[in-house]
Amino acid sequence: MPDVRLASPRGKWILLTTVLGSSMALLDSTVVNVALPRIGRDLDADLAALQWTVNAYLLTLAGLILLGGSLGDRYGRRKVFVVGVVWFAVASLLCGIAPNPGVLVAARALQGVGGALLTPGSLALIQASFHPDDRGRAVGLWSGFGGMGAAVGPFLGGWLVDGPGWRWVFLLNVPLAVVCVPVALRHVPESDGRPVRSSATGTVTGDASEGAAGRPQGRFDVLGAFLGALALALVTYALIEARSGPVGVVTGAAVAGLLAGVAFVAVERRRPDPMLPLDIFASRQFTAVNLVTLCVYAAFGGFFFLSAVQLQVVVGWSALGAGTALLPTTVLMLLLSARSGELAEQIGPRIPLTVGPLLCAAGMLLMLRVGPGASYTTDVLPAVLVLGCGMVALVAPLTATVLASVDVARAGVASGVNNAAARAAGLVAVAALPLLTGMSSEAYRSASAFDEAFQRAMVLCAAVLVVGAVVAFATVRRPAPGCRRPECRTHGSVLAPPLEGERTKGRLS
Repeated sequence: MPDVRLASPRGKWILLTTVLGSSMALLDSTVVNVALPRIGRDLDADLAALQWTVNAYLLTLAGLILLGGSLGDRYGRRKVFVVGVVWFAVASLLCGIAPNPGVLVAARALQGVGGALLTPGSLALIQASFHPDDRGRAVGLWSGFGGMGAAVGPFLGGWLVDGPGWRWVFLLNVPLAVVCVPVALRHVPESDGRPVRSSATGTVTGDASEGAAGRPQGRFDVLGAFLGALALALVTYALIEARSGPVGVVTGAAVAGLLAGVAFVAVERRRPDPMLPLDIFASRQFTAVNLVTLCVYAAFGGFFFLSAVQLQVVVGWSALGAGTALLPTTVLMLLLSARSGELAEQIGPRIPLTVGPLLCAAGMLLMLRVGPGASYTTDVLPAVLVLGCGMVALVAPLTATVLASVDVARAGVASGVNNAAARAAGLVAVAALPLLTGMSSEAYRSASAFDEAFQRAMVLCAAVLVVGAVVAFATVRRPAPGCRRPECRTHGSVLAPPLEGERTKGRLS
């Protein structure tokens, strides 16, 4: 049984290394959008290259995050976590020294691979290391400190872009990794997904420590992961290149993407140990909440991609000003997400999951006031506050409803699927919105052209959120008593719901 106490020196070291590791991925997800206009100018990149700068990371992260958790269960969570941190740092270094957009996009894809290894591992290490009496508090601290990192991200990113330069947005990950890896190797115990049987009672008591015997059996679903990522990549390519690419190539990519998606479903249906067990969607509630997730996080992904550029290119603010302007959304979530979850437990998730998207839609419509010469206090702040209140209302109940809609033994898979769905939704939104709003490849260089497209994009995002609210109102019901509840009560990431690990009777995986 895990026996590390939170108050012990080792417990504090474990908390430090997991927070540092997860913060690397959280920082990158929030600061890169702020740096996009400067990246475009310095590398002479068109809008498509900026879209790929965001989407290359989301593509590999969304496609491989479920596989990353399985690797930790098989080969050791600390080992895979450390590999992920090192991988992420090396990819960040390549991003920081990239001489052209092509190298930057390739390095961002490699960053996503590292993120898929370290993101599930950071929470799994906490769950597998701490004594059960301290685990809830440890997860709360982990999620709170991680949220603080996400809140600092836009401010720090803006300061780096305006000061040392946008390359330091990526290079900052290297010293974080230099601290994180030695601490992990020295202080974090190794664990994997196999249960330990007590010699005294014969009962299963928890994860095993390092060792090869008895590790989880079965084959990794590499083909499923490949087909899922390929489908996303081809559809994303078709959406981004549809404005200016050859019609035959774009059409071929779109058709091939759909075929890869069909093949992915067929493979997952036939495999005995699939990466994505399709029977999990037999739960009507689980399917409905994931539809709400797709709507909500598609709108969020599009908003945060475009708004940081709007504030710099159209309003004329610095990168620091643009990053700081969006901070209230994260601050509100850090302060109020736990209370929102408690309220949803009392009244049920249907109302929060209906009202939350509607508030977010209202916030995005208020962003229509943000144009040339906009004031922060009268134009930007009201929109951001309303949007933040909507996020507070829906994120915690959404996570709780996902976990409550499946058996306790499948909580980890359900959370991973929901997290991957959110990232895939953001990926598609970043690819599709410029196309749907008529944004040209050079639009971000023209304040008037970008402003017109931004206005149309906010209306589209608001419409998608309203669809999410309607789906929630029509399908979401109160969970059964005694169902699984989230361990992550405090949440600060605005681009994906929190990950939750499996926690069954004495077994963590």
